[in-house]
Amino acid sequence: MSLRAGDWVEVRSKGEILRTLDKDGRLENLPFMPQMFQYCGRRFRVYKRAHKTCDTINFAGGRKLPGGIHLENLRCDGSAFGGCQAACLIFWKEAWLKPVDSASSGEVLPPPTKIAAGNGCTESDVLAATHAKTQPLSGGPRYACQATELLEATTRLPWWDVRQYFEDYASGNAGGWRLFVGFVYAAVFSCYHYMRRLGLTRLSVVLSWAYDKVQRLYGGVPFPRYRGSIPAGRPVPTVKLDLQPGELIRVKSYEEILQTLDTDNRNRGLYFDAEMVPYCGQTFRVRSRVTTFVNEKTGLINRLRGPAVILEKVWCKARYSDCRMQCPRAIYPWWREGWLERISDAPSDQRGHAQAAEAETRAHAASDT
Repeated sequence: MSLRAGDWVEVRSKGEILRTLDKDGRLENLPFMPQMFQYCGRRFRVYKRAHKTCDTINFAGGRKLPGGIHLENLRCDGSAFGGCQAACLIFWKEAWLKPVDSASSGEVLPPPTKIAAGNGCTESDVLAATHAKTQPLSGGPRYACQATELLEATTRLPWWDVRQYFEDYASGNAGGWRLFVGFVYAAVFSCYHYMRRLGLTRLSVVLSWAYDKVQRLYGGVPFPRYRGSIPAGRPVPTVKLDLQPGELIRVKSYEEILQTLDTDNRNRGLYFDAEMVPYCGQTFRVRSRVTTFVNEKTGLINRLRGPAVILEKVWCKARYSDCRMQCPRAIYPWWREGWLERISDAPSDQRGHAQAAEAETRAHAASDT
């Protein structure tokens, strides 16, 4: 259907969707998850075309997903997967959607393609498919969700395949300026990376220094690939704030956060990613706490060594990600409480903080393109 970011669609009925699925509840190896049924018959705006995504299983770069779509604000609630709290953005196939002219109008645009015939899948089959066919002898159930099965539903997409960037632009996923800035950063980082590999450390320091100088001229983000200084395996600073959903926080400065990281850029195993750097120094609200998640490689439930939190409207924008620039998956990063500081939210200043946070999130949304 060549849906674009911002288009309105209606999720097809349960019966229509079931007819597209095989007995394992999948279309072209992509699982339709049980919690997606609640959206049948409802209308949503397209967030971005999911024509590509990232490999979070082997971390081997980008993946190509035919007919993939992300809808605004529709994330997995983990209810069918052991209470996983990762809140991944759901993947939709175009065959599960039909275009409409607006959020409220009853006019449905003619479907350009025919719905494929499935193999008699039922809602019970979809529920049963949340558990992998092979189960471990111990350690709890092994789950199968869109994230764990993503490699089966996608094919490798090399970063040098320029067709993906044309589709980024044509689909409305990213504007010309965002793509240009991304290419500039990719060139700088490639030079930095190879200088380090060749032992030209001083030259790489000069390059990152020059990058920061240019960024400061227009209030840009500093070079996001610096490393912590604590030797790997040594104790790192820990902070317990017991933050709860709805609380207002400020992300600490990049320099302060680097002081809590080891040389692998981790704090108790949790990685501080380059995509988190643009949010440093800004104010947000806590969305949820994270202690439990499905390991995408094994399908087993894992627990964090120490809790982390997810912040409202703070997600990866794939600006600085290796070999997967402009990935639309919008994964929530997880934040250690030591990277945040609580802000007093008394009634006298609540409105001001809320307005500031809302202005920042609007700016983030606008900068997506």
